[in-house]
Amino acid sequence: MSTVGQELDLGKLHKLKRYLTPAKLRELDPLKRQELETLIRALENRTKQRKFFKMYPGGYESGYIKHLNFMRASEHYRELAMISSNRSGKSVAGAYMMTCFATGIYPDWWEGRRFNKPVKAWVAGDNAKTVRDILQIELLGPHDSRGTGMIPGEHLVRTTPKAGVPDALDTIYVKHLDDQGDHDGMSMPQFKSYDQGRIAFQGTEQDVIHLDEECPIEVYTECLIRTMTTKGLIYLTFTPLSGLTPLVLSFLPSGQAPSMKDEKPMPEGLQGYAAKGKYVIQATWDDAPHLSEEEKEQMFNALPPHQRDARSKGIPALGSGAIYPVPESEITVEPFPIPDHYEKINGFDVGWNCTAAAFGARDPDSGVMYIYDVYRKGQAEPSVHAHALKQRGEWIPTAIDPAARGRGQKDGESLWGLYFDLGLDLVKAVNAVEAGIYEVFQALQSGMLKVFSTCTPFFEEYRIYRRDEKGKIVKENDHVMDAARYLFMTRTAAMQKPMAPEDFDDVKTSSDEITGY
Repeated sequence: MSTVGQELDLGKLHKLKRYLTPAKLRELDPLKRQELETLIRALENRTKQRKFFKMYPGGYESGYIKHLNFMRASEHYRELAMISSNRSGKSVAGAYMMTCFATGIYPDWWEGRRFNKPVKAWVAGDNAKTVRDILQIELLGPHDSRGTGMIPGEHLVRTTPKAGVPDALDTIYVKHLDDQGDHDGMSMPQFKSYDQGRIAFQGTEQDVIHLDEECPIEVYTECLIRTMTTKGLIYLTFTPLSGLTPLVLSFLPSGQAPSMKDEKPMPEGLQGYAAKGKYVIQATWDDAPHLSEEEKEQMFNALPPHQRDARSKGIPALGSGAIYPVPESEITVEPFPIPDHYEKINGFDVGWNCTAAAFGARDPDSGVMYIYDVYRKGQAEPSVHAHALKQRGEWIPTAIDPAARGRGQKDGESLWGLYFDLGLDLVKAVNAVEAGIYEVFQALQSGMLKVFSTCTPFFEEYRIYRRDEKGKIVKENDHVMDAARYLFMTRTAAMQKPMAPEDFDDVKTSSDEITGY
């Protein structure tokens, strides 16, 4: 495997070109002038074919920190995803990685995976035309100037055309160098597209697969199988415009990377998040040094509001199935001490696998409701949950799921009765599902319902609270969402102001002025 070294004699030739001005060339005899002009043209053509060597100068010094972390992660993980904003340079990073693997040339700063042999690879995108116009040009350059893309021209041996699509290629043959810089065979990257369907991705083993733009989950699964026997690498680069699809959720189980838990500590200094062997990093416009502040402002103002988080930050867009299609940034507020005159209530969703509560406080002057605290715990006895709720304020009324009147965690007893006996101030929650969802949505959209940024379980569920293709609510990981709906729908009937100091004789007070415990 070769490393990027000297630019041969290009430096000397550049000096020659700067020295030989048109006036000086005219002073030379015709044969010498023709020889030098030919040399200069060769220099210009060679320079056009050296894009790879100009990328990411100095490694991390180039400012593309997230991009180089993505490359470095290839040494430690087999499944990688760069889920990032538009115009962040993610496709360029993907093409750069493929060039390293296909040519055997690695920059001095490279810390990612290295292949010690020619590779079989796939490069795939949405359809044959977008693959031709984006990925093919990124790797090879335009049709009339092949060799000016990421793959250096001297490494491009030959290509085979793709049937039915003008100027599109099927396979490219790339000269691979060993660690001594000697030619040791041909790498064969092949272009594919998702519109070919899963079957087109069956069959052959692959060493490397680059999936640019989001693919159907069945295509991803098929590609993963193609790299299993080779212990190969599969990496994605895309902007999550389709929302929380199965593919996105496979990398971001809670809908957002920071909430993920790693199975084991990542290598020292590696940014990003990993779980179950998968690595993901998100790059925003602020991670792209090539974008000016003016460009970012213009692009942001031109975007529809519902796409701004996805296109500028790489945060999954709220798709058509999202139950609350309101960006998190519009409903989130930083925590503040709840004033004494605010009314409070909590919504309580009970169950064995998961029990959740959402605590709300309403400003009586503006009418704005704030969800300021969230409780969520699975597989615990009612006494555990009751204790946790009472710590937050025994006087706060609890709007409990009406279904709790049925038999529950103890044979012959209702959960309502159990929690009543445990000292909770229970009220029957309004449980009109569709009407409740509509009212909560209206409140979120109008700014009448806000959520403290510290309510992590709320946002984890909010991002994936959605309907399936038949319009039915997906009943998975939605307990806090139900609790929040109970809270909001029951607010006018049950909210209470804090008790007077003299009423607190038997109640444990708290030192936390925000959560109440």
